[in-house]
Amino acid sequence: MARDRTVYVCQACGSRSARWLGRCNDCQEWNSLVEEREEAPPPPGKRRPAGRAAAAEPIGGIADAGEARTPSGIGELDRVLGGGVVAGSVILVGGDPGIGKSTLVLQALAALSRTATTLYVSGEESPAQIKMRAVRLGGTTGPSAENLLVLAETSVDRILEQASKIAPAVIAIDSVQTMFLEDLGSAPGSVAQVRECSAALVAWAKRHDVPTFLIGHVTKEGAIAGPRVLEHMVDTVLYFEGDRGHSFRILRAVKNRFGSTNEIGVFEMAQDGLQPVANPSALFLAERPEEVPGSAVVATVEGTRPILVEVQALVSATSFGTPRRTTLGIDPNRVALLIAILEKKMGLHLLGHDVFVNVAGGVRLDEPAADLGVAVAIASSFLDRPIDPQILLIGEIGLAGEVRAVSNVDLRVREGAKLGFAKTIVPEAVRKQVQPLDGVSVLTVRSLQEAWDILF
Repeated sequence: MARDRTVYVCQACGSRSARWLGRCNDCQEWNSLVEEREEAPPPPGKRRPAGRAAAAEPIGGIADAGEARTPSGIGELDRVLGGGVVAGSVILVGGDPGIGKSTLVLQALAALSRTATTLYVSGEESPAQIKMRAVRLGGTTGPSAENLLVLAETSVDRILEQASKIAPAVIAIDSVQTMFLEDLGSAPGSVAQVRECSAALVAWAKRHDVPTFLIGHVTKEGAIAGPRVLEHMVDTVLYFEGDRGHSFRILRAVKNRFGSTNEIGVFEMAQDGLQPVANPSALFLAERPEEVPGSAVVATVEGTRPILVEVQALVSATSFGTPRRTTLGIDPNRVALLIAILEKKMGLHLLGHDVFVNVAGGVRLDEPAADLGVAVAIASSFLDRPIDPQILLIGEIGLAGEVRAVSNVDLRVREGAKLGFAKTIVPEAVRKQVQPLDGVSVLTVRSLQEAWDILF
């Protein structure tokens, strides 16, 4: 007769071991194995018989279910979700502690409660603490305050029992790592509890067509804590990013079954909560210095939104044998490649200089369209010659020094025109994609040398 047994499960990757180990054999994480009780499977003769299998049908004959979306009341959140909250969808929101995850979800539920009943479940705070935050956010006044219900509970069984009685239009769980199922013997936050609690919540949301927000903790590496299967179970995974030294936050989708994963939402942390930023470019360029060497403006595209950001570079003589290459907000390998191109093709002797590159405002640049701006900023600081503050730089740089084409050039140029950039340097290959604009001069270049002749 099979018996229950004790296993040791890694809380980082979910690997199982028959005995305790100081280091996981799969993910090499130290002190991550936790003892859990595993129930024995029932005998073959007592297993539940399988139900009748569903019949296959042609894809053309399947009725369209549609995607009825409900606006959350927060424009930037709707942009990232793809236009609103889909009925029955499960949205996982992750981010560093104190970044604003609970604030964002509470604001969304407060906005949705104007037309329907919403339920906010917290396993970390008392109702009085939630009320204090809601007062600061202004969500306790008006008739919508009666529709925003708060429940302090960690048992998934009791949460679902209350949710079935209340029948809310939207439910939020803060956080999924604090929830537990009474049938499991492991502690809350363990791999088994996170997996099974999430499965129960997802099944309930799908069965009742109730949109559900799950707030998740993150590890020190920035990934959502718990088993990787958690991200596969949900429909949408959102990461809330930002630097505590800056007032703005960026909401980014890394998985979205009902929309694009390229869109981002920009928020500014204010006294009364997170405020959507309709024009991020103006925010990021608000404090840009003019006529200062080492400053250039580039145009990046996140989904369908063009964003202008400032790239700053500082080149100074090194005091050590090995020069430093320090970057913030951009891939250091990409910067090293551009430094090598400047040395080889343009004759800049950067070997004896420290190079520091920073994307102002804490934004992270991931696309190669910023290459031309980064290279020009480094050269401007090295030569101690400022560039025209009315010039916008767009283009990828190849190893041969050529300026290569990028996508959505016309969208980037138009965004620069809105903010008063009179000149834009773009690759020659995309000349036909740029529509003429009054007061905007578009200069095309084939190589870094041609851009050099224009700027310096």
